[in-house]
Amino acid sequence: MSSLSHATFLAGWRYRALIYSVVLSALGYLGFALFGGWREVTSALVQVGGTGLLLALLLSLVNYGLRYLRWHPYLSTLGHLIAWRPGCQIYLAGFALTTTPGKAGEAFRGLLLKRRGVPYPDSFAAFFSERLSDLIAIVLLTLLGLSLYPQAWPLILLGGLLCLGLLAMLAWREGLLALQRRLPHLGRWQRWVGHGFEILLQAQRCHRPGLLLLATLLSLLGWAAEAFAFHLILDWMGVEASFIFAAFVFALAMLAGALSFTPGGLGSTEGVMAALLIWHGVAAPEAIAATVLIRSTTLWFAVGLGVAALATTAAEPPREARSEGNDDG
Repeated sequence: MSSLSHATFLAGWRYRALIYSVVLSALGYLGFALFGGWREVTSALVQVGGTGLLLALLLSLVNYGLRYLRWHPYLSTLGHLIAWRPGCQIYLAGFALTTTPGKAGEAFRGLLLKRRGVPYPDSFAAFFSERLSDLIAIVLLTLLGLSLYPQAWPLILLGGLLCLGLLAMLAWREGLLALQRRLPHLGRWQRWVGHGFEILLQAQRCHRPGLLLLATLLSLLGWAAEAFAFHLILDWMGVEASFIFAAFVFALAMLAGALSFTPGGLGSTEGVMAALLIWHGVAAPEAIAATVLIRSTTLWFAVGLGVAALATTAAEPPREARSEGNDDG
């Protein structure tokens, strides 16, 4: 797409339809949650209070900030220097489409980055690296409380094997290049598979040992911040649960949502989270209320920020990319 076509895509009915779909999804989710136990959710909100709710939102902001600090070096490693302010706007704008299968809609950042001259293979390589880094962090967090609920080991094992398989694939550059050379034999699929290999080969640059270690640490701290918010919400609601247990429940629910590939993990994440709380002895209405609160202050807060950021980012005129070593303004 040209710069003009990008601007056109981000304007008019397409932009309004995008915003409306996100808002309607959020309202539908909220309506369903409140219909299932609005008294308990209201009671939980009173127990948590305004200060508690604000603290939970701040911890979510810590998560987003740390993940942005991870994303920025990915782009820099791929040779693209985006200034912090527009980079942060673009990153947050991707959250507007978090409620898509596997959060694939966050790859929408590629469209915004293209307006700044970042090729799609590079932006998608950064997106792929992000998702893998998130998965690694979530799997590591689940290991904190595996002894508390050993029945979860098949799901955690599946997540761990997926992480190891993807890391092994990225480390096998010669193998990827050899497979890429066989593309002419794929016929009509050659173009799309070729794009996939190009993204993977670019993503390899984001998984050098030093950057991989940094990304994993930032991911762990970011998701642990939201897990701590969940722990605080449970505590304010009078639920006796250690941080280890809260982090385990939060991470396992996130893992279930990711592996289910439902939009934003909707349904599967909430189901696992509420079920584990009920198993822990929390009454079902309170378990549902706690789940709604943490998802509202994490997932839906991110979507709201994304819509706001998208509104400002989409209105900006396209700008040419700055090559590495130049200021992006």
